[in-house]
Amino acid sequence: MKAQQFVIIGLGRFGSSLALELMAMGYEVLGIDHVEERVEEMSGQLTHTVVADATDEGIMRSLGVRNFDCGIVAIGDNMERSILAAILLKELGVKQVVAKAISILHGRALSKLGVDRVIFPERDMGVRVAHQLTTPNLLDYIELSKDYKVVELTVPACMDGKSLSELNTRAKYGCSIIALNREDGVIVAPTAHDHVHQGDIMVVIGSNESIVEFEDEAVNVE
Repeated sequence: MKAQQFVIIGLGRFGSSLALELMAMGYEVLGIDHVEERVEEMSGQLTHTVVADATDEGIMRSLGVRNFDCGIVAIGDNMERSILAAILLKELGVKQVVAKAISILHGRALSKLGVDRVIFPERDMGVRVAHQLTTPNLLDYIELSKDYKVVELTVPACMDGKSLSELNTRAKYGCSIIALNREDGVIVAPTAHDHVHQGDIMVVIGSNESIVEFEDEAVNVE
C-alpha cells in the first residue's frame, strides 16, 4: 500500500515539528518554504523539500500538490500568504486542507474558506496533530513514555454492541480499555460485561505498537 502523502507549506517551528513526526511515522512529506535557510535545514530529513512561493499557482501545479492526500498550511508570520496558500490548495483539489491560525480572526477566515481543519498551535502541538491526521478514529492521546501512551478512540461501526469480553483487546492486541465515555456518562474501569456502541469514546492504554495494531484492525474491518 502506498504511503499517505503530505505537503507542508511553511517550515517554521510548527511546520518542521509536524513534518518530522509524520516522517517518523512512515509517511511521505513534501516541505515547501520561501525561506531558503529553512528548506536547507530540513533537506535530507523529509522526502522532498522545495524553496518556492506557495501562493504561485503555476509553481504549485508543477509540484503536483493536487495529488497529495493532505495539504497543511503552517505559515505563521503572514496571514495573507496563509490564506492565499489555503485557497490555492482547495482550488487545486487537495483532498484534505489543514491550516494553522495565528489568531481567532484568522481562524474564522480560514473556516469560511472551506479549510477542513483549523489548528491553533497554542492548543495543538505538532506531534499530536500528526497522529490525529493519520488515524481516523483517534480523538486525542497522551504520551506516557517513548513506548507507551493513552489514546481516545471513537468506537467504529464494526464494534457496535460488542462487550469488552468479545473485543478481548488485552489478549488480542496487548492494550486495555480503561474507560468508556458515552452520552449517559463515563464508565471508569469497565468490566468484561460492559458493551461499547458506535460513537462511544474508548480510553485505551498500551504500547505504541499494540495501539496501532488495534487501530488498524478497527479501520480495516470497518
